[in-house]
Amino acid sequence: MSTGQRVLRIAHVITGLERGGAELMLERLVGATRQQLDSHVLSLTGVGAIGASLRSAGVPVTALGMHPALPAPWKVLGLWRALRRLEPDLVQTWLYHADLLAGLVARLAGYPVIWNVRQSNLDPAVNKARTLRVARLCARLSARLPAAVVFCSHAAEQAHRDLGYAASRSRVIQNGFDTGRFRPDSAARRELRQELAVAEDARLVGLVGRVDPQKDQAGFLRASATVLNTFPDVHVVLVGEGTQMGNPQLQSGLSAIAQGGRLHLLGLRDDMARIQASLDVAVSSSLGEGMPNTIGEAMACGVPCVVTDVGDSAQLVGETGRVVPPGDVVALADGISSLLQLSAGERFSLGQRAREQIVNNFSLAGSAREYLEMYQNTCVA
Repeated sequence: MSTGQRVLRIAHVITGLERGGAELMLERLVGATRQQLDSHVLSLTGVGAIGASLRSAGVPVTALGMHPALPAPWKVLGLWRALRRLEPDLVQTWLYHADLLAGLVARLAGYPVIWNVRQSNLDPAVNKARTLRVARLCARLSARLPAAVVFCSHAAEQAHRDLGYAASRSRVIQNGFDTGRFRPDSAARRELRQELAVAEDARLVGLVGRVDPQKDQAGFLRASATVLNTFPDVHVVLVGEGTQMGNPQLQSGLSAIAQGGRLHLLGLRDDMARIQASLDVAVSSSLGEGMPNTIGEAMACGVPCVVTDVGDSAQLVGETGRVVPPGDVVALADGISSLLQLSAGERFSLGQRAREQIVNNFSLAGSAREYLEMYQNTCVA
């Protein structure tokens, strides 16, 4: 189909629109390409928090209400009809279930498809069996169904190449970060400390992310127990869906930590730029990642980070933080402690370098340009 100078219409189809790394990247990409693309978002399940945010920004969002495990035939027909109404130039799918289902429906409807794959850890111990079955089926179809498969990290690409994804379709476009929204903010530092009722000069170590076995918050809490025993002025902050007392997935970590008012479980928040800018050290304890959004956001806020060596986390942090082996609680505690042992000036300088790393190498504008070029090349092929 000929594109000429007209604006391309892109149908983004995603499994759901609750808060998560893929969902946030979709929202950022749609926002960054508003002038160049006519974007429509279709959720196989519900609207969710990200869908509501997109709608408030004027982006059309359609929720198809499917059951994620077993979509009813009439719901699948609803997806086909929605795509035929939109008549997109291209369908961009996000996450395995949407890659498979919407990929098949889009091809039957006559539209080119690009898949988007977001994770690098395919270990059965931390992934649902159903998810892995869908990923394996996608691997078998990857040489024929999609025009391209976008991976958010080099590690994700390699893991899926090993699973059988076609090398001829593979393309890596790493996450980009909004350095205008996520930036150093001294007022945010003061405000969060006031909210937590801690001293203005208290140091905050934080982990942002939904509670999930792959994020290993329990390991972070065990490492934090050592950190809190070593540094009396330090407080630990957990933010994200499921970060509240009584969550059984946190229990082993909570039992290891003597709280004493220095552990703060903030749950799901909608002021993430403020939270990130308030930290002294940001942590990712993940056992598996593609490229962690929360670490890129913290770095953009001028916060030095400690990450586990999974996905492209080490490349993201570079020389601006600490990289430790996944699942090693002692190494994680040592990495956090090494940053806390720096003077305030040294930590500030490291944070400045972290922001420069994001601005120079992982900007949202740069990532959006790569998507635009791929879409244009696919539509004129």
